[in-house]
Amino acid sequence: LLTAEQAQALEPALACVAALHSPSTGIVDSHGLMLSLQGDLENAGGMVVFNSPLAQAQCGAQVDGAQGILLTTADGTQLLASTVVNAAGLWAPDVARQFAGLPAEHVPTAYYAKGNYFVLSGRAPFTHLIYPVPEAAGLGVHLTLDLGGQAKFGPDVQWVDSADDLVVDPQRGEGFYAEVRRYWPALQDGQLTTGYAGIRPKISGPGEAAADFCIQGEGVHGVAGLVNLFGIESPGLTSSLAIAKAVAKML
Repeated sequence: LLTAEQAQALEPALACVAALHSPSTGIVDSHGLMLSLQGDLENAGGMVVFNSPLAQAQCGAQVDGAQGILLTTADGTQLLASTVVNAAGLWAPDVARQFAGLPAEHVPTAYYAKGNYFVLSGRAPFTHLIYPVPEAAGLGVHLTLDLGGQAKFGPDVQWVDSADDLVVDPQRGEGFYAEVRRYWPALQDGQLTTGYAGIRPKISGPGEAAADFCIQGEGVHGVAGLVNLFGIESPGLTSSLAIAKAVAKML
């Protein structure tokens, strides 16, 4: 716990009444991480197959005396699996609804909370990531530095009807200026430009208490060999290896 003076000794441009310092907080190349995981899987004899959307799945199927979950892809390819992990992110509830034999009451409704980002023109005045006090559906408009040192602000919370709604409305920039100036009063007009947007895979809607990660195995839904991961929002990347260990243990 830092006083305002201690925080400003680290970040002179910061306006605050107090702060929490997290020395282990940092950034990671998410694409590099995923490529590393793919490489580990393939080195272990696994195979990653892209562009193979699931058309349907049959739980408890019997094929040539073997029992499991029969997966059918859009091109008609079939695979009998003893273990299936549905980690489809935003689309995990949609994928789960394709599983015949999975009780519908165990598939949550998907809600989409869009998060817009604006990028700072010019050099960042901070060397640490800056997080304001969290708001109801997100972490607030915080400052993140990428691996190249570029500063971006976001995300805000904008409830949308589609996971494909990824266009950033420049008019939302007004709200960003107000939020950022709460902790960086020196931000000048015209310094923010539209960046990009992402969608949080929510399983709780507007006005509802935020839902935690939902990881369901056979003990919940009764289907042997199936684990569904719902509502894995952005901390899921940070905790992805821990989630994997938990799922492996569950299986």
